[in-house]
Amino acid sequence: MKVPLTGYLAKGKYHKFIKFFYTLFFLGLGSFAIYLIAVSLNLFWLFGKMPSIDDLDNPQSEIASEIISSDGKVIGKFFYENRSPVEYEEISPYLIDALIATEDVRFTRHAGIDARSMFRVVTGILTLNKSKGGGSTISQQLAKNLFQLRRDESFEGPLYKIKLFRTLLIKTKEWITAVKLESRYTKKEIMKMYLDTIEFSSGAYGIKSATKTYFKKNPGDLTIPEAALLVGMIQNPSRFNPKFRPEYALVRRNTVMGQMVKYNKLDPEDFEKLKKEDIVLNYSPESHNNGLAPYFRQYLKDWAKEEIKKYGYSESDLYTHGFKIYTTIDSRMQAYAEQAMEEHMKDQQNKFNQHWKGRNPWVQRISPNSSSYQEIPGFIEKIAERTGHYQSLKKQFNGDKAKIMAEMNKKTMMTVFTWHGEKDTLMSPMDSIRYYKRFLNTGMMALDPRNGNIKAWVGGINYKYFKYDHVKQSTRQPGSTFKPFVYVTAIDNGFSTCEKVIDEPITFGPEDGISGTYTPKNSDGKYSYQSLTLRRALAMSVNTVSARLIKQFKPENVVKYAHQLGIKSKLDPIPALCLGVSDVSLYEMLASYAVFANGGKYTEPLFVTRIEDKHGEIIRQYLPDQKEVLSEETAYKMIHLMKGATMSGGTSQGLARFGVLENNEVAAKTGTTSNYSDGWFMGMTQELIAGVWTGGDDRAIHFQSIALGQGARMAMPAWGMFMQKVYNDKTIGLTKEKFKMPAGLYVSGDCIYSPGEGFSLDSTRNYSAPKVKAADEDELL
Repeated sequence: MKVPLTGYLAKGKYHKFIKFFYTLFFLGLGSFAIYLIAVSLNLFWLFGKMPSIDDLDNPQSEIASEIISSDGKVIGKFFYENRSPVEYEEISPYLIDALIATEDVRFTRHAGIDARSMFRVVTGILTLNKSKGGGSTISQQLAKNLFQLRRDESFEGPLYKIKLFRTLLIKTKEWITAVKLESRYTKKEIMKMYLDTIEFSSGAYGIKSATKTYFKKNPGDLTIPEAALLVGMIQNPSRFNPKFRPEYALVRRNTVMGQMVKYNKLDPEDFEKLKKEDIVLNYSPESHNNGLAPYFRQYLKDWAKEEIKKYGYSESDLYTHGFKIYTTIDSRMQAYAEQAMEEHMKDQQNKFNQHWKGRNPWVQRISPNSSSYQEIPGFIEKIAERTGHYQSLKKQFNGDKAKIMAEMNKKTMMTVFTWHGEKDTLMSPMDSIRYYKRFLNTGMMALDPRNGNIKAWVGGINYKYFKYDHVKQSTRQPGSTFKPFVYVTAIDNGFSTCEKVIDEPITFGPEDGISGTYTPKNSDGKYSYQSLTLRRALAMSVNTVSARLIKQFKPENVVKYAHQLGIKSKLDPIPALCLGVSDVSLYEMLASYAVFANGGKYTEPLFVTRIEDKHGEIIRQYLPDQKEVLSEETAYKMIHLMKGATMSGGTSQGLARFGVLENNEVAAKTGTTSNYSDGWFMGMTQELIAGVWTGGDDRAIHFQSIALGQGARMAMPAWGMFMQKVYNDKTIGLTKEKFKMPAGLYVSGDCIYSPGEGFSLDSTRNYSAPKVKAADEDELL
């Protein structure tokens, strides 16, 4: 083979020697070029494929889907890798300077491969000096991160089985890919893409997630030490994690700042000051267990998985395709709801602990008519038998209960929830069940009645330890908060708000479709025998008036109206329905109450306004779905009745201490169930309504007296705290105002007249019923 230009070599003593090395150089150069072409083309399928042009033009990396609040805040993500793309303009210049000075000082001058760095690495290897530094450019590292050339088997060929050749092949592919990337993207685009692909430990992928995780900042807000700290982590994220190995992270951070000084990116005097600073973190790793609205995010995740399948995506795409899910949740209201919940539930738990001090709270009445309680035998054991751990032990020990319980009673270290933070303690699984069963739980939701937009969703006291959602998943007896459905049935069928009803015993019998007799009692077991307006009766939550109305207008009609207004749960058409004995969710209760505040229009609660793909293309937009289910007049009459609860003598007058009644109109209803197992509060204003439920996860766990166990104590304060915070935040724009009254209606005291309706002070329909005492029913309030 004739090598070019050898004829021009000078003749002399070393001519043959020079010619040999000259020929060897050109042969090596030619062979290397052929090798590069062979690798690039995957010649004879020996080398494995290269990233295609389409791969280069559309590089794929797992991108977290973001949950965005109505006020533009990212309140959560769905991800396998917690990665959110960043724009170059959003990146701090300190970060860019630190990265270039540390990782690739000639980044702006090379075309993907830095020959000087490669030569330094080779000489370092040949001289056994391993401190010469790495030779990979940022572009090469990007190629490695984007296409996983070291781990993705789809890039492998037969020659990968040769151990030494495998490493050379991988590096070669990274070189080729880096050069191709440089030819397709600008330096800024490469820098942005690189910062999106880096892993920063603690579950953070990409610079945007890293700045949120370690500093709760955006990438553009980093200081010099913070930028240097994150750049220093790139070399070894686990070793230089500032949360778990701060001593190593500090040294590495200062090394990076030293590099910035070396390449004139940082003044030496500033460096001397900055290197003495301690590492200051605001560590908040993102997970589904923390952050705003975790119960809502769990519900949204299940919904979104099904929703995206309608448009050709798979469920797993939710975690990798970078969807942007725009929700109706207001991050400020959500934060206030969670704060109100925490303040209120800490207080309730303290009261509950004092109430049951030295005793177990899982109790039952000694007899149906008794006011005394006794502990339920075997209560904890029965619960234990339903746990996954017990069932696993049951299989392991072939049902041997003694062995199972021996294991269940073995103490082990565990971390438990307390209202003062997590606590490490020694407990057995049985101890753990007893411990957690003593906690009261809660649910709170707020929505805009005008369009059905859900603004806040608090499903419990702590999502990490109490996964069960008490907004939509849980259904409980609503007690007296169900009474408005009884009242609206009567009013919409001609019963005037001006008519009065006597507070007296009302007895149901076979003529009402039941066997035997049933006489609901008031909460104190007494009857005043006074004539009460509907407004006064509802304000005081008088049970006999609700009983009187459902007896006249029939339980099946009340069921019909409740379903018409938005209750979707099964309701039993029985007389006791007037006191709220059928289980419903807070979600459907609030949606139904919104009909009253929205002039008779039902709006399906809305929690997502649109879904976009990662490029900003709209996949689906969602609009309020409304229908008229009541007349505007009837809806306002119900508002007028429920406003009475906040006035003197009403069950909700205690709201005044939160300042939410001043220059404002609030329509409300409290609710309490048998044995005080459930405390409810539903409160409405013209632009925002909210509901609260509080109780034990198990109905057997509750207060023993109405003084502590009523809805006005267990639930209403959380509503007052929440609304107080919302009104105080002027950025939200919620104002105190009156409800909008339809034209033609006229209010006179407790009465509200429809057009053409007359009224006489003697206009009463007082239906007396046999005074028969209930045999085995404990009424709901």
